[in-house]
Amino acid sequence: MQTDGVGERPEVPQAWVRRLAAVLEPLPECRGEDAWVGYRWRVRTATVAHVFGGEDGLFRITFRAPADEVMAFERLGPPYFKADWGRDVVGMMLDDDAVWDEVAEALVDSYLVQAPPALARTVEPGSRG
Repeated sequence: MQTDGVGERPEVPQAWVRRLAAVLEPLPECRGEDAWVGYRWRVRTATVAHVFGGEDGLFRITFRAPADEVMAFERLGPPYFKADWGRDVVGMMLDDDAVWDEVAEALVDSYLVQAPPALARTVEPGSRG
């Protein structure tokens, strides 16, 4: 269905949401919830990751990256990208060929950026939840 040239956003496959939740929800105080579009995970009030279908029919996940890695994500090119908002918001395009170990590593790193220091200290960098 299209309205005024804008495509309808596809629903994120539930298998992907479950896979992402398995990485994020074991992290201290990280909880998933429906977002304005798609699904997101937050630690307290800070968004750690947001997965959604775009109006172009493609799926994306956005997350935070440590300041020294943002430019690297941007330069890697597809499937990675730098978001147009936030100084440290990056993302990946998701499809059936996604490398889920890389996704998991990026999400744990995002948690470490967003979590209060006391919570972040309880998680080892590079762990996968």
